[in-house]
Amino acid sequence: MSSTAERHWRGLTPADRVTLFRSLLGVGVAALVALTLAGILPERSWLLFGLAVPTLALDAVDGAVARRTGTVTARGARWDMEADAAILAVTCLAVVPFAPWALGIGLAPYLFWLGAFVRPAWRGKLPFLASRRVIAALQAVALAVALAPFVPIVGAQVVTGVALGLLVFSFGRDIAYLERRRPAAPAPRPRRPV
Repeated sequence: MSSTAERHWRGLTPADRVTLFRSLLGVGVAALVALTLAGILPERSWLLFGLAVPTLALDAVDGAVARRTGTVTARGARWDMEADAAILAVTCLAVVPFAPWALGIGLAPYLFWLGAFVRPAWRGKLPFLASRRVIAALQAVALAVALAPFVPIVGAQVVTGVALGLLVFSFGRDIAYLERRRPAAPAPRPRRPV
């Protein structure tokens, strides 16, 4: 390892290393999804399922490692969030041929982000809600179940539909909270009499 690469590696927290490893697995998932969509691999292959499951499951590890080692950082949390969103978006693409609505699972964080450009209120801080975390985790579980070759297609469709419904509820609740909390527009200044 070069000295520069070694310095960067040592600068990563233990949780960052988990996120980096998960991101690398995500690249592998993306490659397998591309091969699946190109028709080279069968839909819902054991290979894709076998790589997607640990990639999705590691999302629960990096945060726990950060808390346990006392190395929680805003940078690490942001990286974890971006890795989650990218991995979910890529994984959704493998599910779209038999459950097209699953694309909503992958697009939701990006649509919210784009909405914040139009609605500044959406940039506000949200309070911690355990249910938000649970619903986010269920998205990964639903995608893993949908990719499982042993789960009937109908089961995969139902699971992704329920997961998307929960996600829409979660984002809708957050948007309603942010809209209620937005600062009132300043009153227009009175005009000076002529």
